[in-house]
Amino acid sequence: MEKGNWSSPMAGFILLGLSAYPKLEKMFFVLIFLMYLVILLGNGVLILVTVLDSRLHKPMYFFLGNLSFLDICYTTSSVPLFLDGFLDPRKTISACAVQMFLSFTMAGTECVLLSMMAFDRYVAICNPLRYPVIMSKPTYVPMEVSSWAIGGRASVIHTSLTIQLPFCGDNVINHFTCEILAVLKLACADISINVISMGVTNVIFLGAPVLFISTSYVFIIVTILRIPSAEGRRKAFSTCSAHFTVVVIFYGTLFFMYGKPKSKDPLGADRQDLSDKLIPLFYGLVIPMLNPIIYSLRNKDVKAAVRNLVAQKCFAQ
Repeated sequence: MEKGNWSSPMAGFILLGLSAYPKLEKMFFVLIFLMYLVILLGNGVLILVTVLDSRLHKPMYFFLGNLSFLDICYTTSSVPLFLDGFLDPRKTISACAVQMFLSFTMAGTECVLLSMMAFDRYVAICNPLRYPVIMSKPTYVPMEVSSWAIGGRASVIHTSLTIQLPFCGDNVINHFTCEILAVLKLACADISINVISMGVTNVIFLGAPVLFISTSYVFIIVTILRIPSAEGRRKAFSTCSAHFTVVVIFYGTLFFMYGKPKSKDPLGADRQDLSDKLIPLFYGLVIPMLNPIIYSLRNKDVKAAVRNLVAQKCFAQ
């Protein structure tokens, strides 16, 4: 390949999206647009109640508000590209590196944030008397800031490594967005450093948090089972059931997305190609949409705060 045919991500990529499946584009445009509205509404309401209701000024709800803000940022960094791609097949994107950085930052931050939320639940259930001391404001605020800093730092490393690579051909990404693995497939140089760094990142953002969360829940379950009354066990479990549900959905989708075997059959490869696009859609849209629903349905304090907020708005009108 001649050097003159090489290019940089800053020169622009073409996103294929679902251009090979025109019958699905209109249906997915409406579906994704409605899901995005639900995400903005649900997570926006959660942010409002955690800020405005003084009863929710606790570490658990501070983390929850940040999770909602993160979900809004994550979907906003990608959904407009989805929708624009449905209207304009083979959409050219010139800010691929920016979109890659934002999406990777949000995903990495959420991995760390969920593990910190698990620690919060561990302290609340296993050491309730010392909870106000351990999870004080000087503790949980730096924890939250560090989760964003870790996610951002990792994203800077991977984005900078990627944009230094030469790319050849017509720079067509067979995806909805500038997903880093899809971009690396187009590189015309050795990507072993990128692969190694991605492996290390997977250990940091997938392996370590999953191990930490699993260990925390082992202690939580043991502690709950030692509670003598059934009502006490039910109340204790209800304080962490929403977080546990979100963790299972979030990490279950990630492991399925990156751990499923590749098909060698041509027809199977076509189906897999479609699933490689739709599964990240589930990860990027359904999970942020479900998070506020799960937390509001399973938490009486949040439900009460939402009812109060709605009542205040109705009374003001």
